[in-house]
Formats: sequence, C-alpha cells, structure tokens
Amino acid sequence: MSGQNSAGTLILGAGQAGLQLAVTLRQLGDTEPITLVGEEPHAPYQRPPLSKEFLTGDAGEEALALRTPAFYADNSITLVRGERVDAIRLDPAQAADAPGAVGAAVTGGGRRIPFSRLALTVGAAPRRLQVPGADLTGVCYLRDRDDAVDLKIRLAAAERVVVIGGGFIGLEAAAAARALGKTVTVVEAADRLIGRAVAPSVSEFYRGAHERRGTRVLLSAGVSAIEGRAGRVQAVLLADGTRLPADLVMVGIGVVPRTELAEQLGIACDRGILVDEFARTSSPHVVAAGDCTVQPHPLTGEGLVRLESVQNAVAQATTAAATLLGRPPQAPAVPWFWSHQGDLKLQIAGLGAGYDGTVLRGDPATERFSVLYYRQGRLIAIDAVNSPADYMVVRKVLTQGTSIPPELVADPATPLKDLVAAVSRPAPAATAEAAVQPVG
Repeated sequence: MSGQNSAGTLILGAGQAGLQLAVTLRQLGDTEPITLVGEEPHAPYQRPPLSKEFLTGDAGEEALALRTPAFYADNSITLVRGERVDAIRLDPAQAADAPGAVGAAVTGGGRRIPFSRLALTVGAAPRRLQVPGADLTGVCYLRDRDDAVDLKIRLAAAERVVVIGGGFIGLEAAAAARALGKTVTVVEAADRLIGRAVAPSVSEFYRGAHERRGTRVLLSAGVSAIEGRAGRVQAVLLADGTRLPADLVMVGIGVVPRTELAEQLGIACDRGILVDEFARTSSPHVVAAGDCTVQPHPLTGEGLVRLESVQNAVAQATTAAATLLGRPPQAPAVPWFWSHQGDLKLQIAGLGAGYDGTVLRGDPATERFSVLYYRQGRLIAIDAVNSPADYMVVRKVLTQGTSIPPELVADPATPLKDLVAAVSRPAPAATAEAAVQPVG
C-alpha cells in the first residue's frame, strides 16, 4: 500500500472491535499501515460461542476464527499476536524516525510501534471473586478462548458444577453443563437472574425454566468462601452456612473495562474509557471501541451506557474507523443482543433502561413469548424468547424511529408485522397508560 513508509494506525486489542476497525479502514479506502496487536496467541476469533456451542462440543476451535489466515496479508494488516503493550506515549519525539507519528508503543517483548493514529479496543477482564479459596484449582472464569478450552476439559471430568453469577454468561455455561449431564447449581447474589438486563417477569421465567431442566437456582445468596483439599476445589460455602459440594466452580460475576493504557495516556475514564458518539476519547489522536468504553446512549444521546455485545463492538468500531479518516459515520444502529441457553433463545433489541411499563405478548408457560418495554407510551425495547418474528419486527420499528401503540401488541394471535402500518404515528400516551403493566 502507498503509505507503508508512514507510521499508520495502531489498534491495541485484537478482538471483534479491533478487527472490525481494521477491516473498515480498508473498506473506506485507507492505504496507510495498520498494525493490530493482541495479547492472546490466537488470531481474532468469535467469543459468543465460547459459553454455548463450544462448551457442549457443537463447535470446534477451527470454527471460531473471524477471518482466514490469508486475510491479514491480503489486506496489508500486520497482526501481532501474543504481545502486551506495557508502555505508550503520545509524543512525536518518541517516534521521530517515523514520518507523521504522534507517539509510540512498546510491547513487553521489546517491540516498538510508532503510530500516527491510535485505537483502543482493549476489551474488559473478568471480575475476580474476592473470597478465601478463590485461587484453588477448579475455580474457572470464561472470557477468552484459553479459558473456554480449560473449562471444557474440566467439565468433562466434573460431576458437580457450581456457577457463581446468574448473568448471561453464567446461565449459558450452566445450560451447557446441564446438556453434558452435570449436576448444576447457580448462585446469584441479587434477588433475581440477569437483573441488570431484563424485567422481573423475564428474570422469573428464566429461573423457572432452568429449574425445570434440573438446575438448582439460589437467589440472594452470597459466597463467603471456596473450600478445597490439596489445592483443588471441593465446595462453595455460602454466607448462610450452606455448603455446596463442587468439582468445578465457574465464576461469572461481570467484567471490568480495561482502562490502564488510556489512563497512562491521560485519557478521561469513568467505569470505562469515555467516548462520544463518534468514538472519540478526550485525546484528539485516540479513538476507542468495544467493551472497554462508556458512551452516550446510541439512540437518544442521553446519559452514558456501557454495552457488552458483538453488535456494539462492530458498530462502534465502524464509527471509530470513519472518525479516524474524517468521514461521516453511519447512522446509529439499534443495539441488539442474544443469549442462547440450551433451547431457550433470547433476542433483545433496544435498551430497556428507564422503562416505565411493559406489555407481555404470549404465555411464558409455552416458553415462546415476548416482553415489550415502553417509556411514556413509546416502544423502546423487546425481549423475545423463542420468538424471532417479534424480535425482527421490533428491531425494524426501532430502527425507523417509530413505535407500536401498546394497546395493539398484547394479542399474540395478531402478528406484529401486521401492525407495522400503525407504527408511523407516535403511540398515544393516554391509551398507553391503561395498556402497559406498570413497573413494580
């Protein structure tokens, strides 16, 4: 490419966001050098299957790769694997030998990489359990490919599995363990499952659904210690004195955005790297994307949110690439997310935060239903359980910036697609209040 003698773009973090940023730069015609640096020894790969198909054996390691090995050379993307950047400076004097450079990074292996543009796509790290015994062999986390390989091997030999954390990762891992015939207990400190993401009615459905499949679910249960013998886990001790025998403990209690490099550069951080709607950080030379960021609400611009999803990583990285090249970004995308827990397929479109009422569509007892979220009579999100048609219609409606009046949607006998003609007008607030189930 024509810009090989210049410093080019350095992307730190070789996950979904980092790769998408590099791909988009090339798609937009950028000819400058691109260096993509990742700490893992693997080329960029898919993470969602790690807690689902990979654990159950329905997908192998070869199916995880996002691109073929030839892709990087064919697109003049230098992929650096298995190296961590320890030091980074925004100072042209640090890279005076590279035309146009505004700074340089140095890896733990001594590799020095000058750059004229910098992107941070460094992701997040698993939140660690802080109790006695948390470092015993058999206490596992699930964030990357090596974690998944280790967990898969240990699952094969385990009989009693305790999952600490009733969020999406924990429930997906629990479903995978049950599919392998293990005895599974889920321990959640809060009073309901996946409470940060879904309404209480959806939380209650998932509690019942997992219990019907043989998983024991303990809510409002704190972990006080992990017990072991000869360095290996034997049990989980709860705050109320309950002892749960365990051959394997999987911890899924959230993640912590990786902000170390941003802080080293003096970039503003607050529970993540702060970016604007254009993926710009507080430094004019640096963009950021993916799980490491905190951003304005992608549809309303109100407040700050942190979104942990492939969709957000791709959308935000695409925007970041456009910003680096001074191009207008694409229109904001409706956030969407999915979680496959065995035969339970949850699809979410929109962000339900701040909702003031919900409408249930269908019967949860059939394990095929939707919950639509409203704020002031206007549709803002959907949780669709084994209901892909409802999900697709609502996602389209939210993309168009319209709504479906709540009084129209409750009857599952009427396909939502038949109501699309009504979405061109705002939902009337007066009638909406009677139709929506109020919070609490």
